[in-house]
Amino acid sequence: MDVKELRRKRAGLVIEARKLLDLAETEKRELTAEETGSYDKIMADVGTMRAKIDQEEKLADAERSIEGIDDRQPAVKPDPEGRDADGKGEVEMRAKALRGFFRGGLPVLSSDERRALEAGSDPAGGYIVTPQQFMTTLIKAVDDAVQVRSLATVYPLANAESLGVPTLDADPADADWTTELATGSEDSTMSFGKRELKPHPMAKRIKISNRLLNVAALPVENIVRDRIAYKVGITQEKAFMTGTGVSQPLGLFTASADGITTARDVSTGNTATSIQADGLIEAKFKVKAAYHPKATWLFHPDAVKQITKLKDGDGAYIWQPGLQNAQPDVILGRPYVMSEYAPNTFTTGLYVGLFGDFSNYWIVDALNMQIQRLIELYAEANQVGFIARYEGDGMPVLAEAFARVKLA
Repeated sequence: MDVKELRRKRAGLVIEARKLLDLAETEKRELTAEETGSYDKIMADVGTMRAKIDQEEKLADAERSIEGIDDRQPAVKPDPEGRDADGKGEVEMRAKALRGFFRGGLPVLSSDERRALEAGSDPAGGYIVTPQQFMTTLIKAVDDAVQVRSLATVYPLANAESLGVPTLDADPADADWTTELATGSEDSTMSFGKRELKPHPMAKRIKISNRLLNVAALPVENIVRDRIAYKVGITQEKAFMTGTGVSQPLGLFTASADGITTARDVSTGNTATSIQADGLIEAKFKVKAAYHPKATWLFHPDAVKQITKLKDGDGAYIWQPGLQNAQPDVILGRPYVMSEYAPNTFTTGLYVGLFGDFSNYWIVDALNMQIQRLIELYAEANQVGFIARYEGDGMPVLAEAFARVKLA
């Protein structure tokens, strides 16, 4: 199904969902339990289609970028008997599997558990080693999106121990109307400050038995490397959201004089348990108009589900789906991103979203993520070890570029 057809079907689902809301509003009542279930299912399908549309558009971009390359080879698919296109058996196909840096997915064990993946233990790897014919496809849950890094400003830190960020903490007062020869009153309000980003280390270790590497149907090394990299990215995302700033990045949802202060919190218009249209309007216009062209909303999916039901004072829905190619869904005219790691506890006084220009969240990378393959260290136990390392920091550097959505 092409992107245009997906968008058409998605638009039809949105219309169907809004009919449910409009019917309840016309009859001056809340949605029934059955209607609520139908609405939530429709909107879940809308979200799924949005992901498919994004995937198709990215694939189309990738295909356009390699147009003119004629030496690409079609993928070889194994037949039901376990032979590849050349008639070679399953064993030979496994022998050809690449065991370098890999794509795929397996849950990563925590470093303090310090146990190895083994072929002899089902949960630790045995499930991918079977005597029967085995599909060379791994079933895994969809990865959570990592949003902040893609929106932030990232600086590599090559040699210095930290990155100092000069700040203008106080502007001069307005100029004076005066006479031709006068110089105006002396101003003493202008002041400067500094933010400092100092990289903090992060690490992850895992071990795999050599027997598992030798007999597994899947490229185990690739899977483990990929999952370690993914978990490092998720750990960063969590810190960029709610990090304390102590031996880790300072998060967007952490109130701090060094980042986004409580003066940027907006609860007006919201209730103690839910986001309201007036609250979002207040938050949007808490941020100066100069930041709006680059500004983005950030919410947990649970918050977006609430927002899709809201209308402004003119009766128009504040959430609008993107119906044209490459056009994003918008809230009050600005795009949004969803993260599983944004706050989603809807209780009085808590943060539930954010609006702002994320280029004013700065990230420094002193050490790009590296994965070491350790052979000799665990040779006595017939194992191979992998250690991932990263050093970096992050923080909001300009509070006025953001407004946090807070419940009343």
